[in-house]
Amino acid sequence: MNNQFTKTKYQLQSVKTGKIFDDAGWTLDAPGETEPSLVRAIYEKKQLEVKDDSYGIYKFADWLPVGRMLKGSSAPVTYKSEGLAAELGLKNLWITFSGYWPEKGANFKTCSFKETEAYSVCGRMTPEMNKVLVVASAGNTARAFAQVCSDNHIPLLICVPEDNINALWFDAPLNDCVKLICSKTGSDYFDAIHLSNIMAGMEGFIAEGGAKNVARRDGMGTTMLSATTTIGQIPDYYFQAIGSGTGAIAAWEANLRLLEDGQFGKTKMKLMVSQNKPFVPIYDAWNANSRSMLPLDDELARRQVEEIDAKVLSNRKPPYPIFGGLFDALNDAGGDVLLAANQEATEAAALFEKAEGIDIHPAAAVATATLIEAAKNGTIKKDDLIMLNITGGGEARFKSKNELFYLKPQIIFDINASTSEIHKAVSALFF
Repeated sequence: MNNQFTKTKYQLQSVKTGKIFDDAGWTLDAPGETEPSLVRAIYEKKQLEVKDDSYGIYKFADWLPVGRMLKGSSAPVTYKSEGLAAELGLKNLWITFSGYWPEKGANFKTCSFKETEAYSVCGRMTPEMNKVLVVASAGNTARAFAQVCSDNHIPLLICVPEDNINALWFDAPLNDCVKLICSKTGSDYFDAIHLSNIMAGMEGFIAEGGAKNVARRDGMGTTMLSATTTIGQIPDYYFQAIGSGTGAIAAWEANLRLLEDGQFGKTKMKLMVSQNKPFVPIYDAWNANSRSMLPLDDELARRQVEEIDAKVLSNRKPPYPIFGGLFDALNDAGGDVLLAANQEATEAAALFEKAEGIDIHPAAAVATATLIEAAKNGTIKKDDLIMLNITGGGEARFKSKNELFYLKPQIIFDINASTSEIHKAVSALFF
């Protein structure tokens, strides 16, 4: 790891009002504003200078709101596709891969692009904060934060639905600074978020912040920075599967910075984001041209989530309506919300592995399935410059090489557990 690292200089801006202000350390909302709006980092350096690979993800530190560099990170890797491109008749398909594929230079131990968030968010934390970080997840985010916090001795509480805990595998036992609590079987990501909200409001704990945390979004935006700096220009189309849509918001924000940078052309990349049928709340809202999410019955939502293979795409309260959120991103950049069924995603994953030589996660397979369909139906043309964001892969390869250790929950809560019961039980784990 390279030690020559200085704190990135930036300010924050409310997307809604344009007001610029200093970061108080962990600012998630614009001070004094009542209407919900994302805040965005405004970096002092307007032209991106990419550092060498020894920095891991921090090679993009000019545009990451971080004050320290943590050990163990890897940056997304972008390469020009030959196999899948030939299968689909595309001349300019580029794949950005975040996962485990050492031959390509991708060394994400948790095999997911959620590591880009974890290294950026934890790099934004200062040792003086002295609080337990609280993260809710449907699986991959928890695994990434658990690994990063364990490796760097950062106290962490993760909240995950019990049905998703098989996603919490690691190649070594974790440091006991990482604790897991669950919402019981039959619950979903929304229930895990509810648990995390209760804990984040307690003294000694701090909410990671989800999409509101500029470090999370700008960490995910490194996929776009990897693609653009490797290709030498901004892509025409961006394909990614979404649960919350935060990755797509991040790509759009990175695109806006790259336009201001001026080194990579003037393209505003179309966001081609996808959901796994039958759980399609963002698709429904977008096709109704509605800024607000449409009403969705809790029990129906839970049943739909049970049906989808890509469990990580199961966010019921995504940052879609908020100013600067996905609704605004899609309207500004152009693009569409696409759908893929389980079977289409399974077939796409098989084709990707055959054509490119690596296994991919179900969410990445959903994105690939929609790319295949877009190539087939003429939505994209053979000469278009396309970025396919493979948000996780190489897991089968990683697992075949390593003994696995699973993180076990300290406490499993009933969906109707009281706030005081949750407070008391979880506080005892840390204090």
